[in-house]
Amino acid sequence: MVEIDRLRAENEMLRARLLGMTDAILRISADLDLDKVLQEVTDSARTLTGARYAAIATFDEAGELQDWLASGLSDHDRDKLLSFGAGVELSKHLSQQRDSVRDTDLVAYADAAGFSGLEVPIGAFVSAQIRVGDVQVGTICIAEKHDDSEFTAEDEEILEIFASQAASALNNAHRYSDEQQGKADLEALVNTSPVGVFVVDAPTGDVSLVNAEARRLLSLDADQDGFSAASLRRLSFTRMDGSDIAYEDLPFERARREGETVRAEGLVIVRPDGSEAATLVNATPIRSGDGELRTVMAIFQDMSPLEDLERMRAEFLAMVSHELRAPLTSIKGVAATMRGMLVPPDPAEVRQFFSIVEEQADHMRDLISDLQDMTRIEAGTFSVKLDPVGVDAVVEHAKSAFLSGGYRHSVDVESMSSLPRVWGDRQRLMQVLLNLFTNAAASSHDWSTIGVSASLEDNYVAVTVTDEGAGIAPERLPQLFTKFSQGMSSEPGRSDGGYGLRLAICRGIVEAHGGRIWALSAGDGRGAQITFTIPAVDAAANETASSERRGVDSLRAASRAERILVLDDDPQALRFIRTTLSRAGYAAIATSDPGEVEHLLDAEMPHLVLLDLVLPSADGFELIRRIPKILEVPVIFVSGRSDEKQIGKAFELGASDYIVKPFSPTELLARINAALRRREQTQHAETYRLGDLAVDYLSRTVTVAGQAVKLTPTEYKLLSGLCINAGRALSYEQLLDLVWGDAEGGDAQRVRTFIKDLRAKLGDDARNPTYILTVPNVGYRAPAL
Repeated sequence: MVEIDRLRAENEMLRARLLGMTDAILRISADLDLDKVLQEVTDSARTLTGARYAAIATFDEAGELQDWLASGLSDHDRDKLLSFGAGVELSKHLSQQRDSVRDTDLVAYADAAGFSGLEVPIGAFVSAQIRVGDVQVGTICIAEKHDDSEFTAEDEEILEIFASQAASALNNAHRYSDEQQGKADLEALVNTSPVGVFVVDAPTGDVSLVNAEARRLLSLDADQDGFSAASLRRLSFTRMDGSDIAYEDLPFERARREGETVRAEGLVIVRPDGSEAATLVNATPIRSGDGELRTVMAIFQDMSPLEDLERMRAEFLAMVSHELRAPLTSIKGVAATMRGMLVPPDPAEVRQFFSIVEEQADHMRDLISDLQDMTRIEAGTFSVKLDPVGVDAVVEHAKSAFLSGGYRHSVDVESMSSLPRVWGDRQRLMQVLLNLFTNAAASSHDWSTIGVSASLEDNYVAVTVTDEGAGIAPERLPQLFTKFSQGMSSEPGRSDGGYGLRLAICRGIVEAHGGRIWALSAGDGRGAQITFTIPAVDAAANETASSERRGVDSLRAASRAERILVLDDDPQALRFIRTTLSRAGYAAIATSDPGEVEHLLDAEMPHLVLLDLVLPSADGFELIRRIPKILEVPVIFVSGRSDEKQIGKAFELGASDYIVKPFSPTELLARINAALRRREQTQHAETYRLGDLAVDYLSRTVTVAGQAVKLTPTEYKLLSGLCINAGRALSYEQLLDLVWGDAEGGDAQRVRTFIKDLRAKLGDDARNPTYILTVPNVGYRAPAL
């Protein structure tokens, strides 16, 4: 009888455990949310075994920690466990064991396994491996029973069985999470696509997916998720030739009805407000695995920008033809007049005729020169020669040249004497100002005033040219600096004389300097102002550190070592940027994965980051908030959107610059150079301090332990060059070029001799140096701060 009761009790216990296991398996399989599954696994493991604590850790294919969660711990103990430096390695060690592990003291087990330092007093524990197929991907660990008894072999067996079931639940949750992430990435890609995309359900004809561009083209409200076939029928459609097209003959309807792909068919959408959008439509049927037609994807490409571009191109060619024909007509007229004279002309007439020919030839030369500049700008081969330039002197020269050209306008220049100099090409900056003066004159009446002002804005000098002329309509502002723009005049029939190139060339020159140019106007008849920026020279540092500045520039030209980290999810943009940087001598570190950024920042230590604003998983702004150390180096945002709010937000976050796609290689390299130059100027204005050594670039003084060290100009140039490039090994050739400007024919022994004397003056032991370190077979370096 006793034996029967014992067996009955064991059966009841076994039945309870089986029911508990079944219930636990149902709970962990009831949801696909990864966080909920992890929490349910740890809670169920505790319930099944009567444990106080449970933890789970999983690892990815690379062996990196993927998931970690603990249950039952107090906040204090959880923080201690998280701060345990070897915690991840201990979890990995347990997950890699062939069999489950059962022991009476987790702390002692960790110490014996080489993972000492665990400060959470956890005693008895059991861990079981999580296996997906034959691959061990993690571990479940339970610790300390509620009744303080030891874990039994039966507890170990239960945990092993539960771990095998948990593996399936976790695998499903990870797959679901990956699918959801992939779906979100795809939706983000589709929604930011520049072409309109919508998906039509084949059985019903309803539109199930609409991206932002399709909403715009179809005049669909932003908060409207979708619309039915009836909603589509309320729109009107015509062919490109203007003939009506029945709804049943629309490309996506034909693809839905016939199951065939429709390619590149022109379609004009007539919106409810009467506006039209010319589009090029592709429609593709999508079938299930068994061949059943499920949906139709329609892609709409807005042709309006291309039509506008073609119209502007035709107008541009007409203007250029006119500008070439006019001087040729004058020259031909002079020649015909001279040849048709019956009596020889007097000398005064001859001089007048030659003056006409010379003037018209100059006009043609200027036109051809502008066309050549525009070609170089578009090809990315346009270059400028940068030197410190005074803005006031450039403005005065441009003013004199403009007034000597016969214009009857007055030029009012505000005082600029307090402004720092800029890094600029004097002749090219004069060209910008002359073009702006000419366009201002073309849009203004004679005797009106053209104003010129300048101000310091952050690290740039902003120069503004204002006029009292016809103004610019708001819709023309975005295209004002494009190649096909007709200048600033908005009066019908009035030419600005700029044959659509002057302002485009201004933009190319300014961007080649690393600056920006933009226009503002209150509208027609209310004048306009154009502002451009040029990087400023650090006035305080320039007078005392010009030689160091030239040295750094020459060093960069001789051996460019700057590493540029590029993050862009567009493969073509990534390839273009990487090629441009490589040809310019930069080391390009390119990636399309935002998840790699933090690792690359630590591993590669880039000098500058080019960051795409729109990314699949997170925008560039979010990435900077998540990884603030990105801003430890200059960051240039790259975006296809020229949105003032976005640009302002970028600068508020700490960006160095913002460049709008598409851009030329010249503009990209100019902005990178400007950002790196500003960073160097900031660094060089600060005293270099290492131990007792202090190098003050502004006063050009060197002290050791507070005592002044008397150096020759060459010794100071050598030391400051090393300190400016602290942490970077400079070769003998680089040092020869930096100090003596003689990298080719210089002697490395000269460098060694000066280094020996310099160390002696600094009290630096050559056998164990502190300030100037020897880099075997290369040269020397100063320690990084």
